[in-house]
Amino acid sequence: MRKLVLGSVSLAAILFGALCVPAVVHAADAAKVKVLVITGDDVGAHNWKETTPCTKDILDKAGKFDTTVVEGLAPFDSKAELATYDVIYFMLYNNKKVELSDDAKANLVAFVKDGKGLVVTHLASASFPKWEEWAKLCGRYWQMGASGHGPGGEFVNKVVVKDHPITKGLEDFKTTDELYAKLLGDAKITTLVTADSDWSKKTEPMVWTVDYGKGRVAGHTFGHDKKAFESAGVQKIIVNTTLWAATGKTE
Repeated sequence: MRKLVLGSVSLAAILFGALCVPAVVHAADAAKVKVLVITGDDVGAHNWKETTPCTKDILDKAGKFDTTVVEGLAPFDSKAELATYDVIYFMLYNNKKVELSDDAKANLVAFVKDGKGLVVTHLASASFPKWEEWAKLCGRYWQMGASGHGPGGEFVNKVVVKDHPITKGLEDFKTTDELYAKLLGDAKITTLVTADSDWSKKTEPMVWTVDYGKGRVAGHTFGHDKKAFESAGVQKIIVNTTLWAATGKTE
C-alpha cells in the first residue's frame, strides 16, 4: 500500500484549507487539469518534504489544477488509476532503485503515448537508469558519474524560444539553484530555456519538450531546495509545463 503524502503530518502545510473544501464538486473544479504529483524517495540533499509543498502551492495558486500528491511509485501499477489524471508531475528521484514492473512501465508509456502528459523535474530524470524507454521519455536525463553541476548559486536562464506556449511572455529570469550540466540523451527535443554553466563551460538546456506518441513531455532542471521555487520565472515554468503537457496549450 502506498503512502499518501497528503496524509503525512510532516507535510501538514499541504493540507492548508483542506477542511474548508466543500463536498459539492462544482463545474469549474471538474474542468480543472487533474495533476498527479509523484514525490518521495530522494538523495539527502533534496528535502522533498519542503519542495513538495512548494510545488503544490504553486500549482494551487494558479487556479487551474486539481492536484493529488502521492509518495512513491505505486500509481504506475494501475492503468485505471492513471487514467483519472491528465498529467503526471514526476519530482521523485528513485534513490532506493526500485524497479518498475513490466506492467507499470507499460502503463506509464501508454499514458503518455495515448495523449496525456508528463513533466520530469530536477534529478527525477535519473530514476530508472536501466530502463531505455525512460531515457526516450525524458529526452535529456541525468546520469550518475557523467552529469554534474558546480556550486549552487544564482544564475541567469535565457529564454531561447519565445513563441512556445510554455515560454510565451516569459523573459530571461534568474534563479538560485544547481545548474545541471552534461545531461545525456539523443532523443529529439525542443530546447526552450538555457543557461551557461561555469562547470561544463557549455550552454545547457534548462527547459525542453519532447513529443511522445500523441502525448507531450516537458523536462526542467529546477528544484534543488525551497529557495529554488522563489523565482517567479521558475514558478511560471512549473505552471506552464504542467498545463502544456496536459493539454498542449497554456491559455
